[in-house]
Amino acid sequence: GVDLSPEAFRGAAREADALLCYLTDRIDAERFAACPKLKAVANVAAGLDNIDRAAAAARGIVVTHTPGALTEATADLAWALMLAAARRIVEADRFVREGRFEGWRFDLLQGLELSGATLGLVGFGRIGQAVARRARGFGMRLATLDRPSLDRSAWPDVKGMDLDSLLAEADVLALQVPLTPRTRGMIGERELRRMKPTAILVNVGRGPSVDETALVRALREGGIAGAGLDVFENEPALAPGLADLPNVVLAPHIGSATVAARERMIRMACEDLAAIAEGKPPKYPAPGIYHQDTKTARE
Repeated sequence: GVDLSPEAFRGAAREADALLCYLTDRIDAERFAACPKLKAVANVAAGLDNIDRAAAAARGIVVTHTPGALTEATADLAWALMLAAARRIVEADRFVREGRFEGWRFDLLQGLELSGATLGLVGFGRIGQAVARRARGFGMRLATLDRPSLDRSAWPDVKGMDLDSLLAEADVLALQVPLTPRTRGMIGERELRRMKPTAILVNVGRGPSVDETALVRALREGGIAGAGLDVFENEPALAPGLADLPNVVLAPHIGSATVAARERMIRMACEDLAAIAEGKPPKYPAPGIYHQDTKTARE
């Protein structure tokens, strides 16, 4: 988890059989070359965009991650951002602290009522489904991108549609997608223009899925009403003007930051490294890299 220079990394990793890393650690071909004895990399994260998996596969290095460990924590954070943006909580807090509250007023800080509103889910995996389960309790209508993998029997109340239709119908657009070539920049100026001017954008996936400069412009000019962001395009830097906007709630990438979730993540990563050291298949291999049958390990 320490951000080592290439020279320091080579010195520390020369004898390493396994590597435990965080999503902030870029593990690429150069770093693999510095670890001639390396057999496994355990990424303490669900996402894998910090790992050059092709380079790992070429060297026969097993890559694991921690899917599921942070699902509920991240869904909670998505909802915290959604509620805060919808009911303008950060604006309201600042309003009171600055001494501007002079009593109840009919038109003061009116926001979006979530009951009956449409929640558009971009990404309907573990986290997206956890967000959707919470939305049922709020009486929201649910919609997501129409995919063959959508389980209609489990989610009869979720409407599948194409992205343009989802953008146009969503009162809240929630992103919880991994970073891939398909999802990089998937919400840009064109997509933001298709959204309702009363809509809210929430992102707990990966920052580069959203063109942050275009988002600043949309929030400033009234293209959308608000946003709640836990991730940013060029972390930890923010697009110019983003921090100055009153209608965006900003969190420092804390989606999985609960004690329970972080304990699960570390435990899963260490269990997989122990299994690999014993010649057993890992329980949580990175998709498309480790091809050994893991059925027995999962049971």
